[in-house]
Amino acid sequence: MRALVGDLGYVARQGGDEFMILLPTDHEADLIEKTNTIKDALCSRYNIDQHEFFITPSIGVSLYPRDGTDFDTLYQQADTAMYHAKHAGRNRFAFFTEKMQATSTRALTLSNALHDALEQNEFSLHYQPQVSLISGKVIGAEALIRWHSKKLGHVSPGEFIPLAEESGQILAIGEWVVRTAVRQIQQWIEAGITPVRIAVNLSSAQFQVGDLPKTTIKILNEYRIPVEYLELELTERIVAKDPEHTVIILESLQELGIRTSIDDFGTGYSSLSYLQRFSVYKLKIDQSFVRNMTTNTNDQVIIGTIILLAQQLGMTTIAEGVETKAQLDMLNNIGCDDIQGYYISRPIPAEAFKKAYLENKQRIIAVDD
Repeated sequence: MRALVGDLGYVARQGGDEFMILLPTDHEADLIEKTNTIKDALCSRYNIDQHEFFITPSIGVSLYPRDGTDFDTLYQQADTAMYHAKHAGRNRFAFFTEKMQATSTRALTLSNALHDALEQNEFSLHYQPQVSLISGKVIGAEALIRWHSKKLGHVSPGEFIPLAEESGQILAIGEWVVRTAVRQIQQWIEAGITPVRIAVNLSSAQFQVGDLPKTTIKILNEYRIPVEYLELELTERIVAKDPEHTVIILESLQELGIRTSIDDFGTGYSSLSYLQRFSVYKLKIDQSFVRNMTTNTNDQVIIGTIILLAQQLGMTTIAEGVETKAQLDMLNNIGCDDIQGYYISRPIPAEAFKKAYLENKQRIIAVDD
């Protein structure tokens, strides 16, 4: 970096793997060119002891006086832009914008509020019914977390889950979800109601923790709930991240009798050679394929292929995001086992789910034969 900057500016190590570069410029285009040169040099191939290494730098840029007139402000803005570049995929640079500042401020506010959310009992679970296309009855539900902050109001899971994963709070939140779902099953049983199987989503961080099987069975035993009433969902991206670790954890869960499924199937890059080794009983077809399946032949073919693959491997299939009768009928015709989506119901609170689907075990959809 010093060689590239030369006598034009200054290079200093801020700490850890962070460095600061101070450069004068008359034109933004010249700065972009220089930044690209630095990025390309850093991501070159390095050979150390017969091993090759690659660095993927993330660079944030702020400009004086546009983004600030003092060092602390300019450093903070460049730091914000750097994290934006990092989250956008690394090996790139980004110039600071006011939108980044708003996003950064919002993220900080949410992160601070998340620290108190569990203690303040601000989380709740909603349940979205899953319906068998053979019987037309509700055979399960997916538990979905909701956060209503006393300070910020309703916060979307799509906004706070990534922050919880980044901060490490997802482990405590994830265990809370499993415990709350299991406790809800217990309450239904104690009320004399036969529950359905509840599916709970796992984060990547939860799945990487080696004691996941032990923690899960401990919670089930604590509330005296049979293992067949709980299902753990992991995404295909989690599977692809470390297939060998996935096999070990899934086998441990299977030995305990805990069912697992792969969520968002078809959107990741899991190896088919590993899929045959995974101890899962269900593949969940991603809603991105279901959305346009009645008008897009490619989506139809993909869904049909996933269903055929599952059948050959002895797995069942469920399609999420079903919103129309036409989608339901097409899924039934090509052999999908179960569905969930707004055509049946949005995720609803536990009491509403009990009244609508547990106290009434009647067929809720008619499926054409």
